[in-house]
Amino acid sequence: MKLLQIKFDNSDVEKYFNDFSLMQKTIGRDLTKTIKRRYDALKSANNFSIFLDTGLGKPHPLYENLKGMYGVSISANRRLIIQPISDNLSPEALKKCDTIIIKGVEDYHGTKNEWIIP
Repeated sequence: MKLLQIKFDNSDVEKYFNDFSLMQKTIGRDLTKTIKRRYDALKSANNFSIFLDTGLGKPHPLYENLKGMYGVSISANRRLIIQPISDNLSPEALKKCDTIIIKGVEDYHGTKNEWIIP
């Protein structure tokens, strides 16, 4: 059975997701622990739709400058940003989506958006 293929937006993001002790030093133990749980759930899904169905982190489509991507909550104001590689974001297309790109982790407060793992 084929699992969801996970790629990274750039080498910096990949570096953090391949070294959770580095991530912990950068953003703290609690956030890292939650991010690792979300990452492990993504790795065990067969497609992006299956991950969405778990509801873990309240995955939701994003808009404006992040249109075409999904946010997955890490804490009250931090979210994992994921770009599904799919023709569109319809439920049918996401069932066929077997590859995603992790863009990073964003801290958002109202109108302020700041990447904490770029």
